[in-house]
Amino acid sequence: MATITAGDFRNGKTFEMDGKIFQVVEFQHVKPGKGAAFVRTKMRNIITGGVTETSFNPTAKFEEAFIERKKMEYSYNDGDLYYFMDQETYDMIPLSKDILPDAFKFIKENEVCTVLSYKGNVFGVECPNFVELIVTKSDPAVPGNTATNTLKPATLETGAEIKIPLFIDEGEKIQVDTRTGEYLGRAKS
Repeated sequence: MATITAGDFRNGKTFEMDGKIFQVVEFQHVKPGKGAAFVRTKMRNIITGGVTETSFNPTAKFEEAFIERKKMEYSYNDGDLYYFMDQETYDMIPLSKDILPDAFKFIKENEVCTVLSYKGNVFGVECPNFVELIVTKSDPAVPGNTATNTLKPATLETGAEIKIPLFIDEGEKIQVDTRTGEYLGRAKS
């Protein structure tokens, strides 16, 4: 295990403290006129997602946490279990619905996601930033109505609901940003 000091903190760096794994969200080296320097750190518990702010002595030592990131294919779900397939070994791994992010509502079967684990324990799933999905339910398109930025509700093939422009019709394939849930445009394929 590699040891790092608070002085080594950078955005995205992961470390272990009090048996918990944290990721540095923001950091600032502070050197006051009087007193010792310190590192003001905003960090996120990668298991619970909770964000806390703490100050550390720059020489404080921590175990660096190595997060395994593995591309896995979402296969299917059975109740609250979602099955992901390891693309190298073809092993199926069931994951609880609780650890899936909000963006997972835009993921359809056979889509590749990144499964995050620490010391063999899976704690999260990262979805692709952009997906292409078919609009399955929406009000009829209004032809020629491309100049306004008025939106209408639509249901996508995964069951997710978003707002789309008036000129998009049912059956069309669109691009969606999974981070914001926003319509990006018609799919190019």
